[in-house]
Amino acid sequence: MRTLLTAAAFVAFALSVSPASAAMMACTGENMMKSTAAMTGTADTPAKMAMNKEMAMANTDMSMGKMKGACMHYMKAQKAMMMK
Repeated sequence: MRTLLTAAAFVAFALSVSPASAAMMACTGENMMKSTAAMTGTADTPAKMAMNKEMAMANTDMSMGKMKGACMHYMKAQKAMMMK
């Protein structure tokens, strides 16, 4: 429960800091899976490689119970995919 509250607080902070992040998906395991699935159909670009790197770090942090770090990497992955 504490991890969920920490993740929710982090997402709320991220949304309040950057107006561009308002369109981003919340930091949940389900949304991470959706992002990963959506990424598989895109062309190989530097943005996709950056997203792959950030998603790998997010998965590593999530598996170790570090939701704050996982959410940080997930937000970076979403920003990387928005870059053209």
